[in-house]
Amino acid sequence: MEYSDNYLPVDPDFIDKAQRLIELSKAGKVHYYDSKGQIELSDGTLINLIKDNFARYLEMANGEKIRLDKIITILGSPGPSFENYERFANACLSCESI
Repeated sequence: MEYSDNYLPVDPDFIDKAQRLIELSKAGKVHYYDSKGQIELSDGTLINLIKDNFARYLEMANGEKIRLDKIITILGSPGPSFENYERFANACLSCESI
């Protein structure tokens, strides 16, 4: 999956957490934003962290590679993009101008 936007720095604690989950061969759901900004779901075993230039990706056993800065939740825990999702979900739609 190719992204056109710039990779945003990810908290090193989140990278460590993802690495621990991989080492424990954890499996579950990862919600994330795809290259078009749509919310996607990958379900499976976390197998590797990949670094490509400045970006880091989570590799799943099903072959998907998910950019770390686009992860909303990982196995039920908030990821780096959770705040963006929460802000969107809590937006007051009645306050928008028509």
